[in-house]
Amino acid sequence: MSRWVAGMLVLSAWWHIAQAQTVYRVVDAQGKVTFTDNPERGGEAVQLAPLPSMAPRTEAPLWPPQARPGQPFMPYDRFVISTPQAGTSLPDGMTAVELHVSPPLREDHQVQLLVNGEVSQSALHSDVFWLTGLSEGYHQLQAELLDSSGRVQHRTQPVSIIVAEN
Repeated sequence: MSRWVAGMLVLSAWWHIAQAQTVYRVVDAQGKVTFTDNPERGGEAVQLAPLPSMAPRTEAPLWPPQARPGQPFMPYDRFVISTPQAGTSLPDGMTAVELHVSPPLREDHQVQLLVNGEVSQSALHSDVFWLTGLSEGYHQLQAELLDSSGRVQHRTQPVSIIVAEN
């Protein structure tokens, strides 16, 4: 008897999972398209491709974050702003900010750009940023390296630039 109950539970669970994966496309009288998992609303069943998945990471990270901001962060030999160079004068308040990150930025790390000590752009997995709308005067640029938890692990040396009057 217990095998029969267990079999029914498995069959019931499978039935609910199978039903939950069916999506129906419904078009109303005004032509508005909606999607639902309720077959009673009518519509046609839509075949969905399975979502890609990745196996969970089982090994420990190669380089656990141990450094404090401003100190070397071991997976990187260099983390500096290469463009613009210190003292650069910009005529229009816009510039590309390029970083030299060596070895290349790890997939689980991001960089955020600071202008005059304030975050200018959200953290990105990038070594190039585009700045626009800088006001006339002196500005200090700095980049921060964030680990996979969003913690600041390293900062570049500040680079001062000048936005000149047009």
